[in-house]
Amino acid sequence: MQETKENSRITQMEIEQEMEKNLGYFFIKRVIDVIGALCGILLISPVMIVVAIWIKLDSKGPVFFAQKRVGQDGKRFSMYKFRSMCLDAEDLLKKLEADNEMSGPMFKIKEDPRITKIGKFIRKTSIDELPQLFNILSGEMSLVGPRPSLPKEVAQFTSFQKQRLVAKPGLTCYWQVRGRSDVSFEEWMEMDVEYLMERNTIVDIVLIFQTVGVLFGDEKAS
Repeated sequence: MQETKENSRITQMEIEQEMEKNLGYFFIKRVIDVIGALCGILLISPVMIVVAIWIKLDSKGPVFFAQKRVGQDGKRFSMYKFRSMCLDAEDLLKKLEADNEMSGPMFKIKEDPRITKIGKFIRKTSIDELPQLFNILSGEMSLVGPRPSLPKEVAQFTSFQKQRLVAKPGLTCYWQVRGRSDVSFEEWMEMDVEYLMERNTIVDIVLIFQTVGVLFGDEKAS
C-alpha cells in the first residue's frame, strides 16, 4: 500500500487537468449512471418493496434514512439508505465512540448494538445502499466513485485525503470490493485517490460487476 500512496500523491491542478482531457469519459460515465440506475430500480424494485415492508414490521421508525454527506467539490447533499439502525442511533453513538474499531475520523464497530435485526442482513448484503440509485439519477452520485463522507469526517481530512472530493461520490469503489471492514481508514483514503488516477470506463465497468457479487453476501461487510 506504501507504493500506492507514493504513486497517488497528485496535486489538485493535475486532477483538474486530467478531468479536462477526459470529457468523453465523463459523458459516457453519466450515460452509464443513468441507464444503470434506471435498470437497477426497475429490476430490484420487488426486493426494495419487500425490504421496506420488513423494516416497518421489524422496528418503529421510517423506512428510509436520509443523512447529509459531502459530495463533489465539497457540496453537501442528502444521501438515502434503507434504515438499518434504531431511531436513537445518533444519541447512542456518543456512548460507543470509545469502542471505535476504525482508525481516523470514521466510526465503525463489528457488533454495533444500534443495528436492527433486518439491519444486519441488509448491511451485510449492501441492500441498505440501494436507495442511492435515486441519488445517482439526480446527479448527486455516480455508480462508481469514492464513498460519500460525513461533514464532520471531512473536517478532519488531510489535504491528501481531500483530493477524493474532486470526484463525484459513488455507490461502489475500490474499498467496497477490497475488504471494507478489514481496511484501515488511511488505506481506504489511498484507494480513493488511486481510483482518481486509474479511472476509465473499463475500470468502472469492472468495479460494477465486482460489486454485484457483494449483494449476495460479503463476510467483510458490517
